[in-house]
Amino acid sequence: MPTDSGPAQAAAELVGVTKRFGPVVANDGIDLAIARGEIHAVVGENGAGKSTLMSILYGMHRPDAGHVLRNGSRIRLRSPADAITHGLGMVHQRFRLFPELTVAENVVIGAEPARRGALDLAAARLEVERLGELYGLRADPLAEVGRLPVGVRQRVEILKALYRRAEVLILDEPTAVLTPGEAARLFDVLRTVTETGVSVVLVTHKLTEVLSASDRVTVLRHGRVTGSFVTAETTADELVVAMIGRSLGTSQAPSRTSSRASAEPYALEVRNLTVRDRDGVLRLSGVSFGVRPGEIVGLAGVAGSGQRELADTVTGLRPPGPGDSGEVLLSGEPVRRGREPGVAYVPEDRHGRGTAPAMSLAENLAMGDHRSPQLRGRIGLSGRAVRDRAKSLVERFSIRAASVGDPISTLSGGNAQKAVLARELSRRTPVIVVEEPTQGVDVGAQEQIHALLLEARDRGQAVLLQSSELAELRALADRVLVMYEGRVVAEIPGDEAGDERLGAAMTGAES
Repeated sequence: MPTDSGPAQAAAELVGVTKRFGPVVANDGIDLAIARGEIHAVVGENGAGKSTLMSILYGMHRPDAGHVLRNGSRIRLRSPADAITHGLGMVHQRFRLFPELTVAENVVIGAEPARRGALDLAAARLEVERLGELYGLRADPLAEVGRLPVGVRQRVEILKALYRRAEVLILDEPTAVLTPGEAARLFDVLRTVTETGVSVVLVTHKLTEVLSASDRVTVLRHGRVTGSFVTAETTADELVVAMIGRSLGTSQAPSRTSSRASAEPYALEVRNLTVRDRDGVLRLSGVSFGVRPGEIVGLAGVAGSGQRELADTVTGLRPPGPGDSGEVLLSGEPVRRGREPGVAYVPEDRHGRGTAPAMSLAENLAMGDHRSPQLRGRIGLSGRAVRDRAKSLVERFSIRAASVGDPISTLSGGNAQKAVLARELSRRTPVIVVEEPTQGVDVGAQEQIHALLLEARDRGQAVLLQSSELAELRALADRVLVMYEGRVVAEIPGDEAGDERLGAAMTGAES
């Protein structure tokens, strides 16, 4: 396996880093060197230790052994404030911005330029403009952040780090919320940033991004480094083997809509659905479509195009409000208020909506099935039945957890996602609504999740799949519906859903 020994003197380096959480060894003697002016990708399975390692580099965790070097000198990081002082910056997957403040205010907050003891807003605006020009991160300094597109908000996060003079910039799953066009522009920006000598650490599960955007790659598995590669000298298969210990299976492309699916009545039907939010703003406008048993219908669109409101209405989580009209039918019957038992739902927000973080993994896997006779005891739930069922799902869905009795918040993001999928897909409901099923999930788990969704389709379940991964929609969906500003503006057969056509529809060019 080709390896790369790394730079002679790195901009930042982790040496022999070990971190334990109780009996779990998250990082085990990891060495990682980041050269000046390079994009260095860090990849690995869910639970491989990537987030913990980046948290150590950014001062959020302290290692049990090992240390961090900056420009060859050992430094002590007790907090993110220490990291910032040493020229380390981080852009988290969940943006940490104040939506009611302007771009300039968000960039300088906590390190504001002052004049006569007050915020010098003019100086802040000029500095944001200067940084935008220097790094290709242009954003209107006076724009209110909450009104900006997702891609521009991400630029604001990067500007925040660069304003604090970050020379090593850590990006955690930076394209998870971006359209293909926004992702391409981001990597153009990152290349411009590295040309000024800034180093970028790219944490991602997307191997296409790794191969196209990075200079070097470090792979983690089970908390250890299993390979360090010069990107131009490696292949996707080599990276996959280093990540999961095997090559991916050569699965057949899914067959498109079966004659059975084409002939059967809709399992899920949406008729002329119009929805307004609490402020009376139109979120869905005349949306109509259907999903038949044995069919996967994909849903594409930039964030905020109405996908959340549609999912909430279809699953029964959003009661009708003033100004709403239209209907949602499940096997010909109107969807009830409250969680619809005939619909399995995997939300995009697995932490806030999909799980109860303080409860155990076993308890989370039992949610929604608490009335099931198989889980009931003489009084309430049977603890043994709940644990036994959880152990079965953990094994079947390859969820990595120390114990089913541990809080689900102790799982990595990808394993928490698999837990939500395990709970919902095991119910065999007529309809499944899935949002971003493989977001933050490693390539091995992606393969497994895709297979599970295809199995559900082949069992005759109707699947509504919302994903920002256009390749995922092409691989799984029989048809792709494109949403733009609350409307379905295009319906494209899955095997004709190319990036150019989908991207044009997602931005309203075909509406």
